[in-house]
Amino acid sequence: MYLTIKETAAYLSIDESIVRAYVLQGKIRTIYDGENYLINRNQFTTYFEQVEKYRKLVQAYLDEPIPEDIDVKDED
Repeated sequence: MYLTIKETAAYLSIDESIVRAYVLQGKIRTIYDGENYLINRNQFTTYFEQVEKYRKLVQAYLDEPIPEDIDVKDED
């Protein structure tokens, strides 16, 4: 399914100007039909999967308990 820049901005919940900048920088793959840039929505699936994976990794790290402090006496 192909989306316009405006529809893509709504889908990603970001500003339309950011999507337009990414398109012009080549960070988002598009097809130009002579009037509009058309963006394949499926290219964001991998991105969302990676974001979810890293969110789980960060949450697992934050859930890890802090180890007990080793009581080290100064020998001086």
